[in-house]
Amino acid sequence: IRARRFTHSSGAGESGLSRLLELHAFNTAGDAAVAISLAGTVFFTAPTDEATGQVALFLVLTMLPFAVVAPLIGPFLDKFQRGRRWAIGATLAVRAFSCWVLAGAVAEQSATFFIAALLCLVSSKAYGITRASAVPRLLPEQLTLVKANSRISLTGTAAGAISAPLAVGAAYFGAEWSLRYAFVLFVVGTVLAVLLPARVDSSDGEDKIDLTAANGVKGVLAPRGVVNALRCNAGLRLITGFLTIFMAFVLREPPESLGWNGNATILLGLVIGAAGAGSTIGVLLGNVLRSRAPEAIVIFVLIVDTAVLAVVSLTLSWVTAIVLGLTAGLCQSLGKLSLDALIQRDVPERVRTSMFARSETLIQLSWVTGGLIGIGLFTIEASVNIGLLVVAGIGLAWLAFVIVKLRSGPRQAVEVDRGDAEPQY
Repeated sequence: IRARRFTHSSGAGESGLSRLLELHAFNTAGDAAVAISLAGTVFFTAPTDEATGQVALFLVLTMLPFAVVAPLIGPFLDKFQRGRRWAIGATLAVRAFSCWVLAGAVAEQSATFFIAALLCLVSSKAYGITRASAVPRLLPEQLTLVKANSRISLTGTAAGAISAPLAVGAAYFGAEWSLRYAFVLFVVGTVLAVLLPARVDSSDGEDKIDLTAANGVKGVLAPRGVVNALRCNAGLRLITGFLTIFMAFVLREPPESLGWNGNATILLGLVIGAAGAGSTIGVLLGNVLRSRAPEAIVIFVLIVDTAVLAVVSLTLSWVTAIVLGLTAGLCQSLGKLSLDALIQRDVPERVRTSMFARSETLIQLSWVTGGLIGIGLFTIEASVNIGLLVVAGIGLAWLAFVIVKLRSGPRQAVEVDRGDAEPQY
């Protein structure tokens, strides 16, 4: 009952946003089950050398379709306006089919298994893009876009937390059972996607937005502040992607420098839990904060994330590793909410949907890039300290680039009548 009150409050029930929240809950629950299943079959059971190769292959194959398709996703959805509900549903249906195939092929881990796993990963990222374009169209008058995204994040976090133990219990009897559990969740999610309100397919008054167009090129340029926030979020996601992959491999067999004498899985769980807690805290802060300076916040969290990464690389222990996880989750969450605030304030409503789709694509590619860097450093047997220090250096270089572009870049590219639309979290 409380969950229903949460999803339907502030006009979300009337606008249809509650349906998207319910859909997202099933999506996140299914993704959690798939992650647990793949971790148990590809990551933890395989020798480290073999596991790094498999994960690297997944990341590369996941990145390539997006590198090619990313510029086409927005125009494709704009061309087929009446099919956005089906586009969202398709990303869930593909994962449902992939999970069913995975359940049958998990024992052999044949080529079919890896193809199905790849389909799962790609469609999961495609879901994030298609869902982002739907949120502004279901926004009730009582909620800002940022608060709606905060509510979606909280719903996903809660659903993942509930689903994970159930998936672990199913995986106890075999990974195929947790995959079948995910299949059921994605099937339900597919149905919920098709049943989304018809306004999801409507794009009346919307235009396309161009993140790279130069003078003389058709299209609406993204505002300077939004582009800067995108750059900051790209840096944050690169760091998160690196930490997710690199630390996952490192913590399989914790080095002596961490000072951890207990079970490696417990330490991995503590770090992951800290990252999840940081993300949740960031969402809660963003939901209650009334800042008028999202431009400053998004740069500040990039500075904090990079600084903590550099400090931890020099003072590494299992405690600082947990602190790093907490910081990364918190900074990523606040950075994304600051980006949402700027999009809400500075991007004209007619291009806001396209802006969300393109920004989500950039963020996904940044995460995968960070993951590939993590695998590369682990493969060359870089120590944990060196690996963290290298990426801290990359983060500092990226931060310097962001600041230079901010100070020397052109003035805001589009003039927007902001009215009373101040950024709210």
